[in-house]
Amino acid sequence: MVKAKTANGPRRRGGHRATKLAPRGSLHSGDNFLGLVFTAPAMIGLVIFVAIPILLTLWVSFRDWNGFVSPFDSSYVGLDNYNELLFKPGIRQTDFARSIRNNFYYVVGVVPIQTVLSLVIAVILNQKFLKGKSFFRTAYYFPSITSSIAVTLIFIFMFQSQGAINAVLPFDNINWLNNANGMIHNVLGVFGVDQAPGWAKSVEFMGLSLWEWMAGPSVAMFAIMMLVTWTTTGTMMLIFLAGLQSISPSVEEAATVDGASSFQRFRYVIVPMMRPTIYFVVTLGLIGTWQVFDQIYATNFGGPRKTTITPAFWIYFQSFRNSEAGLAAAIAILLFVIIMFFAFLQRRVNTSKGVT
Repeated sequence: MVKAKTANGPRRRGGHRATKLAPRGSLHSGDNFLGLVFTAPAMIGLVIFVAIPILLTLWVSFRDWNGFVSPFDSSYVGLDNYNELLFKPGIRQTDFARSIRNNFYYVVGVVPIQTVLSLVIAVILNQKFLKGKSFFRTAYYFPSITSSIAVTLIFIFMFQSQGAINAVLPFDNINWLNNANGMIHNVLGVFGVDQAPGWAKSVEFMGLSLWEWMAGPSVAMFAIMMLVTWTTTGTMMLIFLAGLQSISPSVEEAATVDGASSFQRFRYVIVPMMRPTIYFVVTLGLIGTWQVFDQIYATNFGGPRKTTITPAFWIYFQSFRNSEAGLAAAIAILLFVIIMFFAFLQRRVNTSKGVT
Protein backbone atom coordinates (compact mmCIF):
# COMPACT_ATOMS: atom_id res chain seq x y z
CA MET A 1 0.00 0.00 0.00
CA VAL A 2 1.44 3.37 -1.04
CA LYS A 3 1.53 6.08 1.59
CA ALA A 4 -0.12 9.37 0.67
CA LYS A 5 2.26 12.21 -0.01
CA THR A 6 1.69 15.94 -0.01
CA ALA A 7 3.78 18.97 -0.79
CA ASN A 8 4.53 19.32 2.90
CA GLY A 9 5.87 15.80 3.29
CA PRO A 10 4.50 12.36 4.10
CA ARG A 11 1.27 11.93 6.02
CA ARG A 12 0.19 9.19 8.33
CA ARG A 13 -3.04 7.30 7.91
CA GLY A 14 -6.00 9.55 8.53
CA GLY A 15 -4.39 12.51 6.79
CA HIS A 16 -2.28 13.75 9.78
CA ARG A 17 1.19 14.92 8.87
CA ALA A 18 4.00 13.39 10.86
CA THR A 19 5.92 15.86 13.00
CA LYS A 20 9.39 15.56 14.35
CA LEU A 21 9.55 15.99 18.13
CA ALA A 22 12.22 18.24 19.59
CA PRO A 23 14.82 16.56 21.79
CA ARG A 24 13.63 16.14 25.34
CA GLY A 25 14.48 19.15 27.53
CA SER A 26 16.02 21.30 24.76
CA LEU A 27 13.31 23.99 24.89
CA HIS A 28 13.19 24.03 28.68
CA SER A 29 16.93 24.40 28.99
CA GLY A 30 16.84 27.40 26.66
CA ASP A 31 14.01 28.97 28.65
CA ASN A 32 15.92 28.45 31.89
CA PHE A 33 18.98 30.14 30.42
CA LEU A 34 16.99 33.16 29.23
CA GLY A 35 15.28 33.36 32.61
CA LEU A 36 18.64 33.47 34.35
CA VAL A 37 19.87 36.17 31.98
CA PHE A 38 16.87 38.44 32.60
CA THR A 39 16.80 37.91 36.38
CA ALA A 40 20.57 38.15 36.84
CA PRO A 41 20.66 41.99 37.33
CA ALA A 42 17.98 41.86 40.03
CA MET A 43 19.61 38.88 41.74
CA ILE A 44 23.03 40.54 41.67
CA GLY A 45 21.50 43.68 43.18
CA LEU A 46 19.83 41.65 45.95
CA VAL A 47 23.09 39.89 46.77
CA ILE A 48 25.16 43.10 46.81
CA PHE A 49 22.71 45.42 48.55
CA VAL A 50 20.70 43.01 50.75
CA ALA A 51 22.37 39.66 51.42
CA ILE A 52 25.95 40.91 51.90
CA PRO A 53 24.94 43.84 54.22
CA ILE A 54 22.84 41.46 56.34
CA LEU A 55 25.73 38.99 56.67
CA LEU A 56 28.17 41.84 57.41
CA THR A 57 25.83 43.24 60.06
CA LEU A 58 25.58 39.81 61.65
CA TRP A 59 29.37 39.53 61.66
CA VAL A 60 29.82 43.02 63.14
CA SER A 61 27.31 42.25 65.91
CA PHE A 62 29.86 39.83 67.40
CA ARG A 63 32.59 42.45 67.52
CA ASP A 64 33.51 45.59 69.47
CA TRP A 65 33.52 48.16 66.66
CA ASN A 66 33.25 51.92 67.04
CA GLY A 67 32.13 52.54 63.46
CA PHE A 68 35.08 54.76 62.49
CA VAL A 69 37.94 52.35 61.87
CA SER A 70 37.80 49.35 59.58
CA PRO A 71 35.56 46.60 61.01
CA PHE A 72 38.38 44.16 60.32
CA ASP A 73 40.46 46.02 62.94
CA SER A 74 37.81 45.47 65.62
CA SER A 75 38.04 42.84 68.34
CA TYR A 76 35.85 39.76 68.65
CA VAL A 77 33.56 39.82 71.71
CA GLY A 78 31.28 36.88 70.96
CA LEU A 79 27.76 37.24 72.36
CA ASP A 80 28.60 40.14 74.68
CA ASN A 81 26.54 42.66 72.68
CA TYR A 82 23.46 40.41 72.75
CA ASN A 83 24.03 39.63 76.42
CA GLU A 84 24.04 43.34 77.32
CA LEU A 85 20.80 43.90 75.42
CA LEU A 86 18.86 40.86 76.59
CA PHE A 87 20.24 39.47 79.85
CA LYS A 88 22.76 41.70 81.61
CA PRO A 89 21.04 44.17 83.99
CA GLY A 90 21.94 47.73 83.15
CA ILE A 91 21.04 50.83 81.23
CA ARG A 92 21.54 49.20 77.83
CA GLN A 93 19.10 46.41 78.57
CA THR A 94 16.56 48.84 80.02
CA ASP A 95 16.81 51.22 77.08
CA PHE A 96 16.43 48.37 74.59
CA ALA A 97 13.37 47.15 76.50
CA ARG A 98 11.92 50.67 76.38
CA SER A 99 12.44 50.82 72.62
CA ILE A 100 10.67 47.48 72.16
CA ARG A 101 7.79 48.57 74.40
CA ASN A 102 7.37 51.92 72.64
CA ASN A 103 7.53 50.39 69.17
CA PHE A 104 5.12 47.58 70.09
CA TYR A 105 2.41 50.02 71.16
CA TYR A 106 3.17 52.08 68.06
CA VAL A 107 2.59 49.03 65.84
CA VAL A 108 -0.58 48.02 67.67
CA GLY A 109 -1.97 51.54 67.30
CA VAL A 110 -0.95 52.41 63.73
CA VAL A 111 -1.34 49.19 61.70
CA PRO A 112 -5.03 48.41 62.45
CA ILE A 113 -6.14 52.04 62.12
CA GLN A 114 -4.30 52.74 58.87
CA THR A 115 -5.54 49.44 57.39
CA VAL A 116 -9.20 49.97 58.25
CA LEU A 117 -9.15 53.67 57.36
CA SER A 118 -7.43 53.13 54.01
CA LEU A 119 -9.84 50.30 53.10
CA VAL A 120 -12.90 52.40 53.91
CA ILE A 121 -11.56 55.37 51.90
CA ALA A 122 -10.73 53.08 48.98
CA VAL A 123 -14.26 51.61 48.98
CA ILE A 124 -15.76 55.11 48.98
CA LEU A 125 -13.50 56.34 46.18
CA ASN A 126 -14.31 53.23 44.13
CA GLN A 127 -18.01 54.09 43.91
CA LYS A 128 -19.26 54.91 40.42
CA PHE A 129 -21.53 57.74 41.55
CA LEU A 130 -18.72 59.73 43.21
CA LYS A 131 -17.73 62.86 41.32
CA GLY A 132 -14.17 64.15 41.26
CA LYS A 133 -12.59 60.79 42.18
CA SER A 134 -9.25 61.77 40.67
CA PHE A 135 -9.05 64.86 42.87
CA PHE A 136 -9.83 62.94 46.07
CA ARG A 137 -7.38 60.16 45.22
CA THR A 138 -4.63 62.70 44.66
CA ALA A 139 -5.53 64.61 47.83
CA TYR A 140 -5.42 61.48 50.01
CA TYR A 141 -2.20 60.24 48.42
CA PHE A 142 -0.38 63.59 48.52
CA PRO A 143 0.84 63.27 52.17
CA SER A 144 2.53 59.97 51.27
CA ILE A 145 4.76 61.57 48.64
CA THR A 146 5.60 64.63 50.73
CA SER A 147 8.87 64.68 52.66
CA SER A 148 8.27 63.03 56.03
CA ILE A 149 10.60 65.53 57.71
CA ALA A 150 8.67 68.47 56.26
CA VAL A 151 5.34 66.96 57.36
CA THR A 152 6.74 66.25 60.82
CA LEU A 153 7.91 69.86 61.25
CA ILE A 154 4.42 71.08 60.37
CA PHE A 155 2.90 68.69 62.88
CA ILE A 156 5.30 69.96 65.55
CA PHE A 157 3.77 73.43 65.19
CA MET A 158 0.26 71.97 65.18
CA PHE A 159 0.82 69.95 68.38
CA GLN A 160 2.39 72.74 70.40
CA SER A 161 0.61 73.89 73.54
CA GLN A 162 -0.80 76.91 71.68
CA GLY A 163 -1.08 75.07 68.36
CA ALA A 164 -4.03 74.27 66.12
CA ILE A 165 -4.80 70.89 67.71
CA ASN A 166 -5.36 72.34 71.18
CA ALA A 167 -7.30 75.25 69.69
CA VAL A 168 -10.05 72.93 68.41
CA LEU A 169 -10.15 70.55 71.39
CA PRO A 170 -12.51 71.28 74.30
CA PHE A 171 -9.87 70.30 76.88
CA ASP A 172 -7.16 72.27 78.59
CA ASN A 173 -3.98 72.80 76.62
CA ILE A 174 -2.25 69.42 76.31
CA ASN A 175 1.51 69.32 76.22
CA TRP A 176 1.55 66.75 73.44
CA LEU A 177 5.20 66.45 72.50
CA ASN A 178 6.70 66.75 76.00
CA ASN A 179 4.29 64.52 77.91
CA ALA A 180 5.85 61.20 78.95
CA ASN A 181 2.76 59.81 80.68
CA GLY A 182 1.46 56.56 79.23
CA MET A 183 -2.01 56.61 77.69
CA ILE A 184 -3.09 53.48 79.58
CA HIS A 185 -1.86 55.01 82.83
CA ASN A 186 -3.82 58.16 82.04
CA VAL A 187 -7.00 56.13 81.50
CA LEU A 188 -6.44 54.21 84.73
CA GLY A 189 -5.89 57.54 86.51
CA VAL A 190 -9.44 58.58 85.59
CA PHE A 191 -10.66 55.62 87.64
CA GLY A 192 -8.41 56.52 90.57
CA VAL A 193 -5.48 54.17 89.85
CA ASP A 194 -2.61 56.63 90.20
CA GLN A 195 0.02 54.34 91.71
CA ALA A 196 1.32 50.98 90.61
CA PRO A 197 -0.07 48.01 92.57
CA GLY A 198 2.45 45.98 94.52
CA TRP A 199 2.31 43.00 92.16
CA ALA A 200 2.90 45.26 89.13
CA LYS A 201 5.99 46.77 90.76
CA SER A 202 7.53 43.51 91.94
CA VAL A 203 7.44 41.72 88.58
CA GLU A 204 10.23 42.83 86.23
CA PHE A 205 11.28 41.86 82.74
CA MET A 206 14.43 43.20 81.04
CA GLY A 207 14.82 45.88 83.68
CA LEU A 208 11.28 47.27 83.42
CA SER A 209 8.53 46.56 85.89
CA LEU A 210 5.21 45.17 84.72
CA TRP A 211 3.64 48.55 85.49
CA GLU A 212 6.07 50.21 83.05
CA TRP A 213 5.31 47.61 80.38
CA MET A 214 1.60 48.36 80.85
CA ALA A 215 2.05 52.12 80.46
CA GLY A 216 0.94 52.17 76.84
CA PRO A 217 2.26 54.71 74.35
CA SER A 218 3.18 58.04 75.86
CA VAL A 219 1.21 61.12 74.90
CA ALA A 220 4.16 62.19 72.74
CA MET A 221 4.22 58.82 70.97
CA PHE A 222 0.45 59.00 70.49
CA ALA A 223 0.88 62.30 68.65
CA ILE A 224 3.50 60.70 66.39
CA MET A 225 1.12 57.80 65.76
CA MET A 226 -1.55 60.22 64.53
CA LEU A 227 1.00 61.86 62.26
CA VAL A 228 2.16 58.58 60.73
CA THR A 229 -1.37 57.27 60.25
CA TRP A 230 -2.24 60.38 58.27
CA THR A 231 0.83 60.14 56.04
CA THR A 232 0.66 56.40 55.29
CA THR A 233 -3.06 55.95 54.74
CA GLY A 234 -2.82 57.28 51.17
CA THR A 235 -0.34 54.63 50.06
CA MET A 236 -2.41 51.80 51.51
CA MET A 237 -5.53 53.32 49.92
CA LEU A 238 -3.99 53.02 46.43
CA ILE A 239 -3.16 49.36 47.04
CA PHE A 240 -6.74 48.69 48.14
CA LEU A 241 -8.06 50.57 45.12
CA ALA A 242 -6.08 48.28 42.83
CA GLY A 243 -7.52 45.28 44.62
CA LEU A 244 -11.08 46.60 44.46
CA GLN A 245 -10.85 47.28 40.74
CA SER A 246 -9.83 43.68 40.15
CA ILE A 247 -13.21 42.49 41.54
CA SER A 248 -15.73 41.90 38.78
CA PRO A 249 -18.73 44.29 38.99
CA SER A 250 -21.03 41.34 38.34
CA VAL A 251 -20.24 39.97 41.80
CA GLU A 252 -21.57 43.05 43.59
CA GLU A 253 -24.48 43.26 41.13
CA ALA A 254 -25.46 39.69 41.98
CA ALA A 255 -25.33 40.51 45.70
CA THR A 256 -27.49 43.58 45.08
CA VAL A 257 -30.05 41.51 43.17
CA ASP A 258 -30.16 39.08 46.10
CA GLY A 259 -31.14 41.99 48.34
CA ALA A 260 -27.83 42.61 50.13
CA SER A 261 -27.43 46.05 51.67
CA SER A 262 -24.32 48.20 51.24
CA PHE A 263 -22.90 47.01 54.56
CA GLN A 264 -23.68 43.38 53.75
CA ARG A 265 -21.94 43.66 50.37
CA PHE A 266 -18.92 45.14 52.11
CA ARG A 267 -18.90 42.52 54.88
CA TYR A 268 -19.70 39.36 52.92
CA VAL A 269 -18.45 40.16 49.41
CA ILE A 270 -15.72 42.80 49.36
CA VAL A 271 -13.80 41.87 52.52
CA PRO A 272 -13.55 38.11 51.74
CA MET A 273 -12.39 38.82 48.18
CA MET A 274 -9.91 41.42 49.43
CA ARG A 275 -8.22 39.15 51.98
CA PRO A 276 -5.00 38.68 49.93
CA THR A 277 -4.73 42.46 49.52
CA ILE A 278 -5.44 43.01 53.21
CA TYR A 279 -2.71 40.51 54.06
CA PHE A 280 -0.28 42.40 51.80
CA VAL A 281 -1.18 45.79 53.31
CA VAL A 282 -0.87 44.52 56.88
CA THR A 283 2.51 42.98 56.08
CA LEU A 284 3.77 46.28 54.67
CA GLY A 285 2.40 48.06 57.72
CA LEU A 286 4.15 45.70 60.13
CA ILE A 287 7.48 46.07 58.39
CA GLY A 288 7.21 49.84 58.10
CA THR A 289 6.06 50.52 61.66
CA TRP A 290 8.81 48.40 63.20
CA GLN A 291 11.33 50.51 61.28
CA VAL A 292 10.04 53.98 62.20
CA PHE A 293 12.88 56.47 62.56
CA ASP A 294 12.58 59.82 60.79
CA GLN A 295 9.47 61.02 62.66
CA ILE A 296 11.09 60.10 65.98
CA TYR A 297 14.31 61.87 65.04
CA ALA A 298 12.61 65.07 63.85
CA THR A 299 9.98 65.35 66.58
CA ASN A 300 11.80 65.14 69.91
CA PHE A 301 14.83 62.86 69.40
CA GLY A 302 13.46 60.02 71.50
CA GLY A 303 12.17 62.16 74.36
CA PRO A 304 10.60 62.91 76.68
CA ARG A 305 12.27 60.48 79.10
CA LYS A 306 12.97 58.01 76.28
CA THR A 307 9.27 57.30 75.75
CA THR A 308 9.52 57.63 71.97
CA ILE A 309 12.75 55.76 71.29
CA THR A 310 12.42 52.83 68.90
CA PRO A 311 14.88 50.09 67.89
CA ALA A 312 15.58 51.83 64.57
CA PHE A 313 16.28 55.12 66.35
CA TRP A 314 18.39 53.31 68.95
CA ILE A 315 20.48 51.77 66.16
CA TYR A 316 21.28 55.26 64.91
CA PHE A 317 21.93 56.61 68.40
CA GLN A 318 24.29 53.82 69.45
CA SER A 319 26.17 53.85 66.17
CA PHE A 320 26.60 57.57 65.48
CA ARG A 321 26.25 59.15 68.93
CA ASN A 322 27.80 56.54 71.24
CA SER A 323 30.24 55.05 68.71
CA GLU A 324 28.95 51.56 69.52
CA ALA A 325 28.47 50.20 66.02
CA GLY A 326 28.84 46.61 67.20
CA LEU A 327 26.02 47.07 69.71
CA ALA A 328 23.95 48.85 67.04
CA ALA A 329 24.46 45.88 64.70
CA ALA A 330 23.19 43.55 67.43
CA ILE A 331 20.07 45.71 67.82
CA ALA A 332 19.57 45.59 64.04
CA ILE A 333 19.76 41.79 64.03
CA LEU A 334 17.28 41.55 66.90
CA LEU A 335 14.96 43.95 65.09
CA PHE A 336 15.24 41.76 61.97
CA VAL A 337 14.26 38.72 64.05
CA ILE A 338 11.26 40.57 65.54
CA ILE A 339 10.00 41.64 62.09
CA MET A 340 10.42 38.13 60.69
CA PHE A 341 8.59 36.67 63.69
CA PHE A 342 5.54 38.90 63.25
CA ALA A 343 5.53 38.40 59.48
CA PHE A 344 5.68 34.63 59.97
CA LEU A 345 2.96 34.76 62.62
CA GLN A 346 0.69 36.75 60.34
CA ARG A 347 1.43 34.34 57.49
CA ARG A 348 0.40 31.38 59.62
CA VAL A 349 -2.81 33.09 60.72
CA ASN A 350 -3.79 33.95 57.14
CA THR A 351 -2.85 30.49 55.85
CA SER A 352 -5.14 28.92 58.44
CA LYS A 353 -7.93 31.12 57.05
CA GLY A 354 -7.26 30.03 53.47
CA VAL A 355 -5.42 33.18 52.37
CA THR A 356 -2.28 32.52 50.33
